[in-house]
Amino acid sequence: MKIIFKLQPNCRRFFNLSSLLLLTIFFFLISFGAFSQQKPSDSTKINELDAVLISAIRIDSKTPVTFTNLNKKEFKTRNLGQDIPILMNYLPSVVTTSDAGNGIGYTGIRVRGSDATRVNITINGIPYNDSESHGTYWVNMPDFSSSLESVQLQRGVGSSTNGSGAFGASLNMLTDNYSKTSSGEISNSGGSFNSRKNTVKFSTGLMNNQFEIAGRMSVLKSDGYIDRASSDLKSYFLQGTYVGKTTLIKALVFGGKEKTYQSWNGIDLATMESNRTFNSAGMFTDQFGNIRFYDNETDNYQQDHYQLHWNEKISDKWNTNLAFHYTKGKGYYENYKEDAAFADYGLTPVGTEVSTDLIRQKWLDNDFYGTTFSSNYKSEKINLIIGGAYNKYEGAHFGKVIWARFASQSELGDRYYDDFATKTDGNLFAKANFQLSEKFSLYGDLQIRNVHYKANSIETGIVNDNFNFFNPKAGLNYDLNSKNTLYFSFARANREPNRDDYASGTPKPEQMNDFELGWRSIFEKSKFNVTAYYMKYKNQLVLTGGLNDVGSPLRENVGDSYRLGLEIDATLYLSEKWLLRPNIALSKNKNQNYYFQKDGNLINFGNTNIAFSPNIVAGNCVTFAPSQNLQFSILSKFVGKQFMGNIDSVNSELASYFVNDLNISYEIQPKNVFKSVLFSVLVNNLLNTKYVSNGYYYTYDDTWTNPGNTITLDGAGYYPQAGINFLAGISLKF
Repeated sequence: MKIIFKLQPNCRRFFNLSSLLLLTIFFFLISFGAFSQQKPSDSTKINELDAVLISAIRIDSKTPVTFTNLNKKEFKTRNLGQDIPILMNYLPSVVTTSDAGNGIGYTGIRVRGSDATRVNITINGIPYNDSESHGTYWVNMPDFSSSLESVQLQRGVGSSTNGSGAFGASLNMLTDNYSKTSSGEISNSGGSFNSRKNTVKFSTGLMNNQFEIAGRMSVLKSDGYIDRASSDLKSYFLQGTYVGKTTLIKALVFGGKEKTYQSWNGIDLATMESNRTFNSAGMFTDQFGNIRFYDNETDNYQQDHYQLHWNEKISDKWNTNLAFHYTKGKGYYENYKEDAAFADYGLTPVGTEVSTDLIRQKWLDNDFYGTTFSSNYKSEKINLIIGGAYNKYEGAHFGKVIWARFASQSELGDRYYDDFATKTDGNLFAKANFQLSEKFSLYGDLQIRNVHYKANSIETGIVNDNFNFFNPKAGLNYDLNSKNTLYFSFARANREPNRDDYASGTPKPEQMNDFELGWRSIFEKSKFNVTAYYMKYKNQLVLTGGLNDVGSPLRENVGDSYRLGLEIDATLYLSEKWLLRPNIALSKNKNQNYYFQKDGNLINFGNTNIAFSPNIVAGNCVTFAPSQNLQFSILSKFVGKQFMGNIDSVNSELASYFVNDLNISYEIQPKNVFKSVLFSVLVNNLLNTKYVSNGYYYTYDDTWTNPGNTITLDGAGYYPQAGINFLAGISLKF
């Protein structure tokens, strides 16, 4: 039975739109005051040969694309166990979520209102998004941030990349560079909700100036903020590197194993007001009528990655990169089902019962492999990259019943469904920056991509689709002077549906035209980025607000839609001790002539807000460093009101929230034994704000209370986030 809930007004807002705008304007105006002489540093300096790993998909300020760079130094003091999306929470237009409520376990990221299935993720240029769902499951890579050298977030379509198309952003990650000297590191942290992380890293340094072996092992555990939302995570990273005069060869093996108690059910409004941490997962009624919770309602998965990279510097102008990769993933989620029909699980009862309580496991067994390649020519006036990739995915989906309350003539453990899917994905691209004059540079980027997807299951039916996409991009950079640059770009992206889209109907591929107008400025004492964008969609697959039976968001084609926005971010050096990094994103996100089935009729709702697309997202980082070794930072995030559905129902409204974190770090450099000892403290949600960062929305037709009539009712679920909580750690480098 479904219950209808009505949202109450939020009368406890700490922050409103007008004060946010005034504060942001103040931050930007004071940048033209008296700053210190400290200059913004390049956050992406890496070894020259290492740079080739991601040169085919990473961009610089000469490319008319909106992006943000982060290196390991910028999140090392907060790297205490939370996932990569949480570490990136304060970037422009970024909204993050956490099922367990404390940033450990299942987490997600949205950029410019686009959900995680539409954010392209690569590791050293290798696609990471799941080929079928397009999702990114960070829980399979716990503590991966400890093995990252740098990340680049390109907002919008970005430049050509490998894997699924970028419809909101692309995030490319570069793993650790090789080290010339030997080193070791031991990091331990712990905090609220019995959370703890233990990490060991090492590097042999370059042996004989040519060979290095480096690695990491991590163990993370947490009980989670939500009841029983526990995580038991393990990961590893190992790389061997050969460095020649013009050659770099890297072999990498990394992966993770996770066991998390399911917490994707969420709660309704009434429960949230009375018991914010309640988790209905695993709940059942025993034979004596007692409410109990199944103790193994868990998600279990292991994923192992293998990468081989060969980079060759042919001359001062030419270099090449060739990579091969293989990813193995296997695991299941297990849950207790009450009153399940024998026939639905291929079981034959011994007696007269037609249903039973049972425990089932739904398995995935996946293989993903392929190659990526690129060649780069760089001269004084031309930077040309030609590259591509070919990848194949093979995925088995099957289910087992491992226990049933009533006896069955069938053998437990037999597969009650057994599906298989394959997907091939190939692309070729050529992109170039041409320096037309001292002030003008032209960017061109052409990509062709072929996708072939085959699946046969009860959920999707028979699928055998082939897609051919042409994705052109072009732009112009104009250097006003040595400190100011204007740019304009156009990019088209096409994208295929995912597996869940086929399970919901007959989806169409989606297309987007992305127009970006930007200004970059780098002064002696400050740095600014201002971007206006217009993203026009055809058949956009937007979130409906609903979830499937494993908590994955459902999507639907909506015809015409658009996102129009303005992003501003800055780095402001107020003095040698004070640093300010504010950002704000204002946007309008609309479905056009949106049709929806309501009360038995197909109704045109006109222009409605796109689900999960707040009109304002702002962040800020204030850093005070009274000495070289001691640092205090306040990190603030404001996310405006958003709707969880597409019909602007008040029941689908997710209230705005404003949260602040405090990060304190102190580093000493002893003369003996250790090169560095770093103490870190992170106090999350410093003001103990009660907020919700994610939820779901559903509608249904009620004919039982209104016989002969079709009345559309609706309801919502929420994922409350933790109040004030902390993590503290110590990192020893030697």
